[in-house]
Amino acid sequence: MTENQHSDIYTESVVFDALNVSNWDSQGVYDSLSAGRVTGINATIAIWENYRETMDNLAAWVHRFDAQSETLAQAGSVSDILQAKEEGKTAVVLGWQNASPIENDLNRLALFHKLGVRIIQITYNERNLVGNGCYERNDEGLSNFGQDVVREMNRLGMLIDLSHVGDRTTLEAAELSELPVACTHANARGYFEHPRNKTDDALRLITERGGVIGANAFPPFLRNGFESTLNDYVDAIDDLVERVGIDHVGIGTDYTQNQPKAFFDWIFSQQGTKLRDVSDVYPENLLHPEGMETPDSLSNVAAELSGRGYTAQDVSKVLGGNWLRLFRQVWGG
Repeated sequence: MTENQHSDIYTESVVFDALNVSNWDSQGVYDSLSAGRVTGINATIAIWENYRETMDNLAAWVHRFDAQSETLAQAGSVSDILQAKEEGKTAVVLGWQNASPIENDLNRLALFHKLGVRIIQITYNERNLVGNGCYERNDEGLSNFGQDVVREMNRLGMLIDLSHVGDRTTLEAAELSELPVACTHANARGYFEHPRNKTDDALRLITERGGVIGANAFPPFLRNGFESTLNDYVDAIDDLVERVGIDHVGIGTDYTQNQPKAFFDWIFSQQGTKLRDVSDVYPENLLHPEGMETPDSLSNVAAELSGRGYTAQDVSKVLGGNWLRLFRQVWGG
């Protein structure tokens, strides 16, 4: 396949990155998304925030959508994403990496749904009122409140994300949910042993019920860590395809473009408040794998997949087609 054919596949495909947690105050982030012709992203707008802080974050996004209106569009449906594709914009789906913004009030899920939140990772690294994260000492599964959160998210049509969720809580949430669930940004633990990667049991349960796994490009979750390249990332995609099938694998880069060191100190802290010394975990200037450092180089993923023999149809599935299918099932329409 020629270079032009690789480019045509990327240009014609819906390209959806299921996790981007970049610095939303950096103009370079939006420039990169536009230059990369990225159709849509799941933009993290809450990690450790409470209700009030998340409402402030939403208010800030109202202004961002206005200021970046030539290249960004808020998306709450598949039709919004497809419209953004037609207009050459990037569709932004508002998502959380923690259920902490609802605090202890289940009714707030409906409010946030009306405000455009469509994807919620139910726990982030540690324990919350819903269940347990992947770094928690013990994982007792979903709480009573957590079971109600799963049911309410199903009722509202919000995608349940299990990426940072503990093993038992992952299985219980996937089992309880009447709609397909996802890991927006995770690799297989059998491919690279790391508590943030998912067990084969979890991958199997999630995908047998129609879910999608977004291959994660955050270097610590790849075999070669911060020495990783584009090839390492596509190796992780290959591995997931072998484990769960081409119809259940997508992109979930976990881009952290232009984030300062203070951001990483905060996300790795306990409950967002107790800082821990993790200086040996990530470098001062964190970059994603060589060859796909930022969204403007995402087309390289398509080229590498094509070069490995993936058909144009299968490349399009991984780039975004599988996510669109899942969103239709969960969001409706």
